[in-house]
Amino acid sequence: MTLGIMDTVGLAATLIFAVPVGVFGVEKLLAGDAALGGLLVLVAVLMVYLPQRLTTPTDLPAAVAGKAVEKAVVSDEEE
Repeated sequence: MTLGIMDTVGLAATLIFAVPVGVFGVEKLLAGDAALGGLLVLVAVLMVYLPQRLTTPTDLPAAVAGKAVEKAVVSDEEE
């Protein structure tokens, strides 16, 4: 999976919020509070994973444009 510049910036912004949640969750796990610690680690992982995998309404125009370009442009391999 290659990330563009905007995707990389978005991932960095997500990590700014997800890392402290994950670290606090690990601290809670080590302190013996397994339920809260595990929940916080799960939330941190989902904060990073879900935006990479889900299609949002802002992603739809780019997807439609990409498919239109694929149909309109013939590559050298197809000729």
